[in-house]
Amino acid sequence: MIKPVALVRTLLPRRDDYRDLSATWRHDVVAGLTVAVVALPLALGFGITSGMGAASGLVTAVVAGLVAAVFGGSNVQVSGPTGAMTVVLVPLVARQGRDAVLTVGVMAGALILAAAIAGAGRYLAFVPWPVIEGFTVGIATIILLQQVPAALGVARPDGDNTLAVAVRAAWRSGSGGHWQAAALVALVVVVVLVTSRVRRSLPASLLAVAAATLTAELAHLDVARIGSLPSRLPSPALPSLAPGRLSELFGAAIAVAALAALESLLSAKVADGMSDNAGHDSNRELFGQGLANLVGPVFGGMPATGAIARTAVNVRAGARTRLSAIVHAFALLGVVMFAGPLISKVPVAALAGVLMVTATRMVERHNVGAVVRATRGDAAVFAATALGTIAFDLIVAIEIGLAVAAVLALRSVAIAGTATSTALNEGVDLSSSQHLLDEHILAYRLDGALFFGAAQRFLTELTNITEARVVILRMPDLQVLDATGAQALGEIISELEDRGITVLLKGTRPAHHRVLLAVGALERLAHERHRFDDFDAAIAHAREHVSRQAGGSGLVRHDSIVGT
Repeated sequence: MIKPVALVRTLLPRRDDYRDLSATWRHDVVAGLTVAVVALPLALGFGITSGMGAASGLVTAVVAGLVAAVFGGSNVQVSGPTGAMTVVLVPLVARQGRDAVLTVGVMAGALILAAAIAGAGRYLAFVPWPVIEGFTVGIATIILLQQVPAALGVARPDGDNTLAVAVRAAWRSGSGGHWQAAALVALVVVVVLVTSRVRRSLPASLLAVAAATLTAELAHLDVARIGSLPSRLPSPALPSLAPGRLSELFGAAIAVAALAALESLLSAKVADGMSDNAGHDSNRELFGQGLANLVGPVFGGMPATGAIARTAVNVRAGARTRLSAIVHAFALLGVVMFAGPLISKVPVAALAGVLMVTATRMVERHNVGAVVRATRGDAAVFAATALGTIAFDLIVAIEIGLAVAAVLALRSVAIAGTATSTALNEGVDLSSSQHLLDEHILAYRLDGALFFGAAQRFLTELTNITEARVVILRMPDLQVLDATGAQALGEIISELEDRGITVLLKGTRPAHHRVLLAVGALERLAHERHRFDDFDAAIAHAREHVSRQAGGSGLVRHDSIVGT
């Protein structure tokens, strides 16, 4: 058992966080400045959308972004206000006021810290891929709907349901809307799309906001502006922590903590796939996000999470260490100190346009199509999560998605139980291949079920392969395969191929072939001829690959991975 002191030490910053900084600092500085340019309009927009104000969004990006960068578990993660968090905060602000958000933020930070110390980061592996995609689509839809009042130039109608508020705002705009606001939104969308097509490296959102602001100033448009911003960070002050207040807001704190943890870990996982850095430490990431949410509200900030879009920009801009996220935070602090009067003139409608574009880009059409085409069960989980997010709230939606996924997984395992027992009783004769020596070939047999509950163990075991040059995955006895399992298989194929290890598939079932094709796993094989129906033919092909590579000796090793 790990002692408390030793456990906390594993969660603290270490020298390895800045390994090779002397060689990479230029890349990190450029990446940090780049992501700051992208983060500026988003921080302002999400602050306004949440009801906390533009200044709160900017303070969150600075304070929480800095703390999470130093203490988090990912070297390239960028944190700050996000659209997902605004979905939770909008009704909270409407019912309880801005001060309640500060209290909820501190409470959520404490809960996330407790989760980090308890080692809860590993449980993200049990969230199915369709739930994640449905969650993302639902959030994107709500963010889009949240911008309708500002985009139409009308005051936000009262109400907690985002869809109902958007409909009432559209109805109200028929008599009292401002065409100038809608025109600025259209201008922003056009500038973003054109700029992105001309050169993807340009800060499209910032250029669009600048164009809309300049247009509004020159044409003297009667549209709402951001207004004055503070020229420095607010003085720290603890929010109300009275026992009665804490009990009243405990449910909201749990929702914020769960969302912050989930989104941050998902963002860090996405960053792992984009970067060649070592993978993130889930518990350290929770620890960093917990501290960020403890400190941010003390300075008037809103709850923060890891931001997938900003993290992706950071990685693509060449970030190597967490210095880039630190630079991003200090660059935004410079904006607070020196650019407040300029930013105060930005039209609110311009930020609404930026967030509308951001919402549409959150949805990866390829991923959605893959989930929907995979199996009926995966499509049902996806739809239930997305609709639950729009109709209820994010936490209820995730609970619905997980419940539906669990029921369908148990049903699939129960149906496949008899067939699995038969296949295992028949056995597989491997003795004919045991005499093969001087070849680096591993043959794995997948038995039972490979679904969202087992996918992470599958990934972990296969990523530990070091001595092989060819890996043969034997799939005839695999009874259950869902979209999450198929995606995990695609990830491992990509990782092994990137390391120079050839992957061969043997005996995929027709039903599983359809799922693998839908999620794009088969496309990750080095060649379409790397699929076989006969094991001896797969071994012969593996020998050809090994014979073309120089040196080394090894053994054909046979293992079995049981999905259940």
